Amino acid sequence: MTQRLDYQQQSPELTKKLMELSMAEAKCAIEESIRHLVHIRASQLNGCAFCVDMHVKQAVIHGERPLRLHHIAIWRESNLFSPRERASLAWTEALTQIPAQGVPDDVYERVRGQLSEKEISDLTFVVAAINAWNRINVAFRSVPGTMDKAWGLDKAGLSEPVATAA
Repeated sequence: MTQRLDYQQQSPELTKKLMELSMAEAKCAIEESIRHLVHIRASQLNGCAFCVDMHVKQAVIHGERPLRLHHIAIWRESNLFSPRERASLAWTEALTQIPAQGVPDDVYERVRGQLSEKEISDLTFVVAAINAWNRINVAFRSVPGTMDKAWGLDKAGLSEPVATAA
């Protein structure tokens, strides 16, 4: 698969603004470990290979356990996630795949039982930002692994040489 275009080069100011939003996440009320889970789960749901690859590597660098990473796709059946993490994953799924009737009350009540109003608000921005990145990277077919060295993701020990078209 070949990248369609370089959106960073074509829309540098917009890319910069979205990057600023993503960087602001580090100061939000949602802990880094949950942000990693949210980034990976939304990216899985959106079929964003670039973002799944990047966020798995970031999570490994920050100490996430490999089995939990494998269980993100099956979080409902897994016993490896806390109630707070489960509520955050449910909220992520509801906002990523918004049902025709909107976000169900039971999902909101679940997240409200685990997170403060500030945390729910911040989590919603985290979900919105990763969904924006997913849509951009899917649209332009960003190639997983191409930014590993530049972004320090090679430190995860998971980088593979990027295959080129034959």
